[in-house]
Amino acid sequence: MQNKGIIKFAAIVLTLLCLYALSFTFVTNKVENDAKEYANGDPVKEKRYLDSISNQPVYPILGHTYQYVKQKEIPLGLDLKGGMNVTMEIELSALIRSLANNPSDETFNKALANAEDQLSTSQEGLVSLFVSEYEKLNPNGKLAAFFATRENAEDVKMSDSNAAVKKFLEKQSTSAVERSFNILRTRIDKFGVTQPNIQLQEGSNRILVELPGVTEKERVRKLLQGSAKLEFYETFDNQEIFPLMQNINNILAAKQPKTEAKVAPADTAKTAPKADKPALLSAKKDSTSKDSADVNALAKSNPLFALLTPAMFQGANGQQGLRPGPTVGYALESDTAKVNAIFAEEDIASLIPSNLKLLWGVKSTAPDNKVFELYAIKATGANGEPALSGDVISNAREDFDQRGNPEVVMVMKTDGARAWKRITAQAAGSPSSEDDNKCVAIVLDNAVYTAPRVSGEIPNGISSISGNFTVEETKDLANVLKAGKLPAPAKIVQEAVVGPSLGAEAISAGLTSSVVGLLVVLVFMMFYYNRAGTVANVAVFTNVFFLMGVLASLGAVLTLPGIAGIVLTLGMAVDANVLIYERVREELNLGKSIRLAISDGYKHAMPSILDSQITTLLTGIILYVFGSGPIQGFATTLIIGIVTSLFSAILISRLIFEWMLKKEMPIKFSNPWSDHTFKNANYAFVKKRKMFYAISGIFIGLGILSIIIRGFSYGVDFKGGRTYVVKFEKAVTTENVREAVNESFGVASEVKTFGSSNQVRITTPYLIDSQEDNADQLVEAKLKEGLAKITGNKSHIESSQKVGPTMANDIKISAIYAVLLSILAIGLYIFIRFRKWSYSVGALVALTHDVLLVLSFFSLFNGILPFSLDIDQAFIAAILTVIGYSINDTVVVFDRVREYLATHHAKTDKMSIVINDAINSTLSRTVITALTVIFVLAVLFIFGGEVIRGFSFALLIGVIFGTYSSICVATPIVVDIIKEKDDQKA
Repeated sequence: MQNKGIIKFAAIVLTLLCLYALSFTFVTNKVENDAKEYANGDPVKEKRYLDSISNQPVYPILGHTYQYVKQKEIPLGLDLKGGMNVTMEIELSALIRSLANNPSDETFNKALANAEDQLSTSQEGLVSLFVSEYEKLNPNGKLAAFFATRENAEDVKMSDSNAAVKKFLEKQSTSAVERSFNILRTRIDKFGVTQPNIQLQEGSNRILVELPGVTEKERVRKLLQGSAKLEFYETFDNQEIFPLMQNINNILAAKQPKTEAKVAPADTAKTAPKADKPALLSAKKDSTSKDSADVNALAKSNPLFALLTPAMFQGANGQQGLRPGPTVGYALESDTAKVNAIFAEEDIASLIPSNLKLLWGVKSTAPDNKVFELYAIKATGANGEPALSGDVISNAREDFDQRGNPEVVMVMKTDGARAWKRITAQAAGSPSSEDDNKCVAIVLDNAVYTAPRVSGEIPNGISSISGNFTVEETKDLANVLKAGKLPAPAKIVQEAVVGPSLGAEAISAGLTSSVVGLLVVLVFMMFYYNRAGTVANVAVFTNVFFLMGVLASLGAVLTLPGIAGIVLTLGMAVDANVLIYERVREELNLGKSIRLAISDGYKHAMPSILDSQITTLLTGIILYVFGSGPIQGFATTLIIGIVTSLFSAILISRLIFEWMLKKEMPIKFSNPWSDHTFKNANYAFVKKRKMFYAISGIFIGLGILSIIIRGFSYGVDFKGGRTYVVKFEKAVTTENVREAVNESFGVASEVKTFGSSNQVRITTPYLIDSQEDNADQLVEAKLKEGLAKITGNKSHIESSQKVGPTMANDIKISAIYAVLLSILAIGLYIFIRFRKWSYSVGALVALTHDVLLVLSFFSLFNGILPFSLDIDQAFIAAILTVIGYSINDTVVVFDRVREYLATHHAKTDKMSIVINDAINSTLSRTVITALTVIFVLAVLFIFGGEVIRGFSFALLIGVIFGTYSSICVATPIVVDIIKEKDDQKA
């Protein structure tokens, strides 16, 4: 074996990296276990404990804080942890109307309405559909007449073509989605969820939001769907507000018992930032002041200042002073709610002037801490109105000043520019001095994004905001400023809520299936391959370790389908070892020494291993691209698992064998009973191919007939609707539940048993097309009304899912594309690899055969088998995995055919004989690999839980059909395509 040193080095480096990546999860678990032990079952006490050590070093030697290690641990998906998963869709129709100043033109509005109707069945975007519809309704019409407004003057001219307007609208749509993404991200950060996940789905107007541990559905819906509120406020200076803060602190101190010890805000003071002045508005210069003073002594015996560190600095003469600007203090994130509670106390609230609003900054003062600034905002009017609302902005963009520093340029409408001139003149103060310059706060959803200092009157409504910005920060700020410009409401098109108890059941099921699956693989390999099987088991353990380490380093979310992917990887990981071991056994049968047999076995098995794994990798990549949410989790695990399996099976196992040979340890590749399994097999697979074609044809024919007559049971993500998992105290029949909910909803709903006899899954289309904001609440109220009719049996909603019609259509179309593209990609790879189109056609026919067989099975036996056979995203994941597995088998046989054709005896044999010999020579590998995967899938099916039962069953029958097609369909097809004569060769 060459390059052993490099392989050993790579293995050591990878091991260390994986250990480091996984160590964060171990440290986090230890800290959280300590918190649970300290709290003794009190969740409030537990959270307080974790908050108190948030910025404390908990990682040995390296000293990482708990906050840091928590971010680096392997996060659990919602199906394991419980929580809420939401897909938001930005309503671009409102944006288009607003860009055109809401025209009353009948053709314009008709075109937009038609485009919205077509959106649910088309793959084109709303802008493209709208332009096409308008041109149909008015072939000579010019869209520029609607969009060449004063606000859009820089982008659209009256003379612009419809194509140019379309380009403008697409650009604005992308910008609106990015704005919404930034706003939602900020709102979620303020929501206080541990490890939230928010993703902008590239190329679409959708945003995926995952909130682990959240069960307050209504609060989340209001948070996500509320309109953005951008406002500009004048500010107070810190010196004006500090006496008030001091007075409040004294009142609180007087209320304290004399014996009570006060807590010094050591942590807050340590993390208080340097006292940079706020960003500069209009003037193009940077300005900073001196370092903050150490205020630990000030905080003693001062209850307010124990939580809120005053904004101070140390002057050149060493004297402490109040920091200029609107920031009045700093507080740890965990203390902000306590500070708010103090200000809300009746006697304290009465001291705060009506025109003073105390608002927190939107971001922490530094990326590595959780310290937030408190701003003193000056409201106007009786109701605390802002000086200016955000709808006066016509444009905002990131730019660079004359010195190349990032800045934001903000342009206001005419009416806003007049008010802005007055506000900035008042804030700038005396033109001859900068000492009286005040700040204007930019506030979005009651959080201060920035408070730039005004250096002078801005007469024309065009302002620049400069400061210590990064390019990303200027992009974010520009998006924030544009948030108040045009309405682009967001609506929820897909939603899933998983209760904590259902998540706990999923974890239990996932762990059980993983452990049992691992044991099955280990026992089988040792049982069949003797000591070589032990080497394979070491490779399997190594593979699992590397797989988990890579997942941790990538920050991949672990979901139940992801665990299924790990378990499946265990089964498929032995495939490379099986290929090698079977080849080694062949070399031993030729009389070679054990050392030479191992060397030749690895060498001759390599082409088959690479071809089979690459084809499976292709399906995994396609699954990742077209899938979403948990399906992407499964694909991620599968892809990484293939790579780590190759490294472990080929390189790690080879190193072990080399070490064993060096130590002259006995190596056996079989037990006495397994030594002759499938040896000299000579089954007439090719000769009986027409019988196999007939069997497959009859089954597929019956399946197609069933599909036409009975159809499929589609999951909610394919047909749209709402699904609820409901648990009853006692056993319940689906008929009784169906009658009760149908009567309540007034539409036919689907009710199925979900796992146990006291748990059902209810799917209903009721109000799924409704655009009302309270539609979700209405449906849930109707559901509870129906469930209440089942007397004497209390129920509880364990989880819920909603998929809108547009989302369902997109998922369905993506699924079809994924399957077709997967088949074509594999066919192309086979053609490139084997240089004969007959092999490609054989592979394509076999793959299509497998897909049709599985579809037929799911239609024929739907409603007959006692578990769900829904066609959904998980089913598509199973189909694609089956495609990868089936072609894996087929490629191994093709490789052997190619090898046989190169030998002397094959050149004189008929193609049918060569192919039949190739099938028989690889039969041992085909059956052994199939058995290991089938064993693992059977474990998944039995122990994996109800959530993935249909998924694991689809895989199970797919692997059986895939093994069958590799032997009985794919390679025999090659014979028929070539139309051989007695003496014909391929």
